[in-house]
Amino acid sequence: MKQITPYKPKNKVRIVTAASLFDGHDAAINIMRRIIQSTGVEVIHLGHDRSVEDVVNCAIQEDVNAIAMTSYQGGHNEYFKYMFDLLKEKGASHIKIFGGGGGVILPKEIKELMAYGITRIYSPDDGRELGLQGMINDLVKQSDFAIGDVLNGEINKLKKREIGSIARIISSAENFPEIAKKTLSEIHKKNKTSTTPVLGITGTGGSGKSSLVDELVRRFLIDFPKKTIGLISVDPSKRKTGGALLGDRIRMNAINNNRVYMRSLATRQSNLALSKYVNEAIEVLKAAEFDLIILETSGIGQSDTEIIEHSDTSLYVMTPEFGAATQLEKIDMLDFADLVAINKFDKRGALDAVRDVKKQYMRNNNLWHIHMDELPVFGTIASQFNDPGMNSLYKAVMDKLVEKTGVDLQSNMKISQEMSEKIFVIPPARVRYLSEIAESNRAYDKKATNQVAVAQKLFGIYKTIDSIISIDSTSIKTLDVLTKIGLDHDKILQYTSKDEAPFIKLLLSHFDKIKMDFDPYNWEIILHWQEKIQRYKDPIYRFKVRGKEINIETHSESLSHSKIPKISLPKYEAWGDILQWNLQENVPGEFPFTAGLYPFKRTGEDPTRMFAGEGGPERTNRRFHYVSLGLDAKRLSTAFDSVTLYGNDPGLRPDIYGKIGNAGVSICCLDDAKKLYSGFDLSHHMTSVSMTINGPAPMLLGFFMNAAIDQNCEKYIKDNKLEKTVEATFKKIYDAKGLKRPLYQGKLPEGNNGLGLLLLGLTGDLVLPPDVYEKIKKDTLTQVRGTVQADILKEDQAQNTCIFSTEFALRLMGDVQEYFINQQIRNFYSVSISGYHIAEAGANPITQLALTLSNGFTYVEYYLSRGMDINKFGPNLSFFFSNGIDPEYAVIGRVARKIWAKALKYKYQANSRAQMLKYHIQTSGRSLHAQEIDFNDIRTTLQALYAIYDNCNSLHTNAYDEAITTPTEDSVRRAMAIQLIINKELGLTKNENPIQGAFIIEELTDLVEEAVLLEFDRITERGGVLGAMETMYQRSKIQEESLYYETLKHNGEFPIIGVNTFLSSKGSPTVLPSEVIRATEEEKQFQIQTKELLNKANPSKVKAQIAILQAAAVQNENLFDKIMEATKVCSLGQITTALFEVGGQYRRNM
Repeated sequence: MKQITPYKPKNKVRIVTAASLFDGHDAAINIMRRIIQSTGVEVIHLGHDRSVEDVVNCAIQEDVNAIAMTSYQGGHNEYFKYMFDLLKEKGASHIKIFGGGGGVILPKEIKELMAYGITRIYSPDDGRELGLQGMINDLVKQSDFAIGDVLNGEINKLKKREIGSIARIISSAENFPEIAKKTLSEIHKKNKTSTTPVLGITGTGGSGKSSLVDELVRRFLIDFPKKTIGLISVDPSKRKTGGALLGDRIRMNAINNNRVYMRSLATRQSNLALSKYVNEAIEVLKAAEFDLIILETSGIGQSDTEIIEHSDTSLYVMTPEFGAATQLEKIDMLDFADLVAINKFDKRGALDAVRDVKKQYMRNNNLWHIHMDELPVFGTIASQFNDPGMNSLYKAVMDKLVEKTGVDLQSNMKISQEMSEKIFVIPPARVRYLSEIAESNRAYDKKATNQVAVAQKLFGIYKTIDSIISIDSTSIKTLDVLTKIGLDHDKILQYTSKDEAPFIKLLLSHFDKIKMDFDPYNWEIILHWQEKIQRYKDPIYRFKVRGKEINIETHSESLSHSKIPKISLPKYEAWGDILQWNLQENVPGEFPFTAGLYPFKRTGEDPTRMFAGEGGPERTNRRFHYVSLGLDAKRLSTAFDSVTLYGNDPGLRPDIYGKIGNAGVSICCLDDAKKLYSGFDLSHHMTSVSMTINGPAPMLLGFFMNAAIDQNCEKYIKDNKLEKTVEATFKKIYDAKGLKRPLYQGKLPEGNNGLGLLLLGLTGDLVLPPDVYEKIKKDTLTQVRGTVQADILKEDQAQNTCIFSTEFALRLMGDVQEYFINQQIRNFYSVSISGYHIAEAGANPITQLALTLSNGFTYVEYYLSRGMDINKFGPNLSFFFSNGIDPEYAVIGRVARKIWAKALKYKYQANSRAQMLKYHIQTSGRSLHAQEIDFNDIRTTLQALYAIYDNCNSLHTNAYDEAITTPTEDSVRRAMAIQLIINKELGLTKNENPIQGAFIIEELTDLVEEAVLLEFDRITERGGVLGAMETMYQRSKIQEESLYYETLKHNGEFPIIGVNTFLSSKGSPTVLPSEVIRATEEEKQFQIQTKELLNKANPSKVKAQIAILQAAAVQNENLFDKIMEATKVCSLGQITTALFEVGGQYRRNM
């Protein structure tokens, strides 16, 4: 691979980088921003899920040269155009816009966007042609122009706090001090009477200063509803390249407010924590008459105290991990700081750290007369929402500012005397849970190996006896000498000659002696092995499920009239081999469930899932009916648009409007859910629904459950002829207020009988008597089948559609599971623990499996810590994996089932139902390539074969054109046909355990199982799953593996047919979709109208429900119970916003 020399910028270039949506694909923007930095640019990185306004405001405040965005999933046209228009409107047309979004942004759209004014949109073919550095060189070269070389009376606009003018004067001071000289001297003159206080915050690198600043700003804005605040944040420049990562903004949520101005500065010199222009920046903010200025330095060493020269009050932030107490004597800031925060107070030794720091502070400042409790040293956990320690620190900071400067900022915040206390998701005593599981599973394997050796010895003795007594053609086998306690001595001796009797007696006593080391359960396995074989040879296999006897034929007949067994058992004779197979493999439906969960696959129900999600609920409903027509089982797999994924309501703002109904269905209220699943009986045992939604999962689940309940209310209304009551209720709620009644848009598709539409705009409890409604609700909840993804841990590690703070999101998941237990919801999974998104973000199969299982065990530990019974919640957990083409994918299902079953049985003493790991598969999206897309079906077929051979519980085969567009109806049918052909036509699938007994499968199983247990140990070393997430261990690992794959793909070491080898005569360019599936204007407008109609219909009820919900959150009550009620009248955005206020927003990481 040819190395491209990085371009050297002539001016100081500043660029904002961000992702408009998920940051699983932000692996890309992260790689880009690193290369941009190393090309000598100062980069302000904002992370994922950024609105146009966020990005534009940041770009103007930071006075950058350019914005570089990754934007895809539809809505990109509106997103980029809105960004261009907003920059123009705010007088910042000089800021250039660069973007990319893979093959989703079509060439004609690239042309259109660049004609509109976007500087450059890079396509995948550009990347292949230019290489990463080549692309970045092009971007930086076009952004390399001077900023601040001219000033045009900006000083006159400072008083109005005009953002562009503030930013420009700071840039001019940094880049062209001579040009700024006159302006700055006027500012200095004006500021002689300024009383704006400056709070200086400094501390060690990685102590959480940015999160702490964010929390101070959040409290300030609530405390002073009319005051303004200016922030200056300094990060170090890289001496080698001149580039800098200005990374503080990404951690801050509170700054997206029109009362806050923030500017990030690079030090632009080595070995200092502040830029030499920091003083000028403070002066500019003072001239703009902000009420408070906060200055945050880059991470400092023990001797740095520069901050005190620039601030009225100083705060030193550190962590408990400073080493021995003597180290404190070396920290200069402890002499000068007005206040000290020991952040990350949940770390080990925090209480000792507070004691030691207070003692040192007391010594340094000769404060022997002051009680230890009154010293200004505070333990804080800034990353935790509403942390009491942060409340105390904020109040102390404001009081100190007032005391030192006499400024009018008297805080009214009421604080409690509580200390910071970590809200532990996993109790500290249980932090080794993953290694305990690894140890428990290894102990099982060790015991199995020992038992196999004992069984083999016993079999040796048994065969020796057989060889002696079968001389006269009587075989020991025909004598039936195996009994519950061992060998039948009398029967054997009866057939032994007198000469051999002493030797046989010796063998028998030796057999009995060795058998004392043999587990009686294992002897039962040997004893009944022949019976077990016979059960599968008999034409009918009989077993019981929940008291009901089920009879299944054990063979099917081929066209050649061969009897094909559904389950094939090994032809082993040696007891050691039989035992090894039973303990580590076994038949499907028996522990450790390696070969599958149930004795036989369900007849009449293939594992096929119907996948849809586009436009409004009506269009997706039509697609569901189209793809499921004529099939008995309706397995509806739903994808949601990114407006819904982030808990927003559809709206007219262009960057929201563009995404409505693109790359997923738009669902923002109960009526949408009713239309989406109309015509499917959600209580029928052959209907199941899976919803790919995470952050707002509890709300979507509330919509779904209420839709199912109202379907059954509708059946009751029709059976009891109560339609007149419905009509009267409509008149009261809609007609009387002059509101239109909600409608299903367009004609019902074939197969949709209208079930679920009678109560559009109403709920059953408005029509039926309370006792009738409650009975219907209770029965419905026990009948619905399906899953909601809701796996918030993998979102934080990979794709990232997190919207709430991690602790609050986990609490919501726990509340849902608790509600499921109380309401006896047994057939619906409260979480689908997903490896799919981990793999999509770039993880290899072993990492996908290890991280997914470790997340699953984290939920187990969390639910146990909340007092839930594992046998009640275990069956509500399900797993969802991506199936790629690597060799390990042949066994990830069996390994997952094995590890889970062993852990649940022996570590957690769970029953057999909880031991069963539900293994749901979607073929790999990462192996769908935008070149030679027809070849994608070949890859998908092979992946489907892996999944079906590995006995998956359900399978979603991706459409071949998904690499370039939302799949068309035809391509979805083709994708479903792949697995239908395998299941219905491929002869070998008539057998249900075809990979058992293959040497490579057994070897791969052992290899992958041990690799997963080793990864468990590595995660334990980092403090368990949540501890590892704090240092972003999982995310870094995924990104490294992603880059490794991309590098091998790029340099051709890893051959991909039609992508980097076996190219067509035209060079296999990116394929353009013949049909682009996008939401229509009509659908978007209708979604907005649906939401507005809902908001107008019940305004007082909405207010009441929001109040109930927020009160329940504060009082630590079960929230899902309240969400079930709120989802009847509130829209998704209303609930999300309400919960942000009581649960906290997700804080992004770099």
